Amino acid sequence: MCLVLIGWRTHPEYRLILAANRDELYSRPTESMRWWPEVPGLLAGRDQGAMHRAAGDPPGTWLGLTREPEGRNRFATVTNVRNPKDDRSDARSRGALLMDFLRGSSDRHPGADFPSPEKYVLDVAAAPDDYNGYNLLVSDLESLWWHSNRSAAPPRELTPGFHGLSNAAFVSSAGLTPGNTDLTAPQPIWPKVRGGVADLRAVVESDPGAVERYFAVLADRTRAADAELPNTGVSHRMEKRVSSRFIADVAHGTRASTVLLVRTDGSFEMAERSFGMFGRRKGEVSFRGTLDLPA
Repeated sequence: MCLVLIGWRTHPEYRLILAANRDELYSRPTESMRWWPEVPGLLAGRDQGAMHRAAGDPPGTWLGLTREPEGRNRFATVTNVRNPKDDRSDARSRGALLMDFLRGSSDRHPGADFPSPEKYVLDVAAAPDDYNGYNLLVSDLESLWWHSNRSAAPPRELTPGFHGLSNAAFVSSAGLTPGNTDLTAPQPIWPKVRGGVADLRAVVESDPGAVERYFAVLADRTRAADAELPNTGVSHRMEKRVSSRFIADVAHGTRASTVLLVRTDGSFEMAERSFGMFGRRKGEVSFRGTLDLPA
């Protein structure tokens, strides 16, 4: 993903509200969100373009939800940290970070018992060079944890409130205090994150179940002013093109928009819209179900 907007325990009827855009090359082989036959209980899109995948391994993903009995629920998503000079061709696919958690094990602990989000992020934080730069979010829907292997900050649990992240190595957060909409972050907040979180919050506070309104938040194509553009190592022209929440271009852009609503009674809805070149709509899928949520 390249934009993740979250309402975590922000409404009495909802445990998790998420709206996210995945930006990627249009040429990268991708399959829309579905239940995975080879990973029981996993609902996710399928990234067929991940490199260095072992024979017989399932595809990677960018966002997924695993439903299992006895409250063993797992949610995870990832964004890349943009820095072309930092990328290595031999790094492990960032999608593997998600698959290890969503499947309940990892290379370092094969076949291990279900890892808590805290245990998992501390484990991957011990090997920061296995992957190119990332922001990782993992949750058992009881706690929500963030970690970036390009941040000096340690992994941390996200408190109830509104959170947003994109392709910089930090998360921006706002608490639940009524009227206090200011985001806090260790670095200048990107406009797409600041505006996205504000718009997400407006929907949560007025009509939290409005899936169409969350898609509208993600569909904004407004580009940032030149003075607010970050410097991530790409050209000024590219920074401008990718500064909007929804990116529509000829070779690279928003491939999928995802909305996930998990209610406190365990019922959930997860919807995805897929797009092609210049933002042309390609399809939409939607799934509903029930999770055994922890109290």
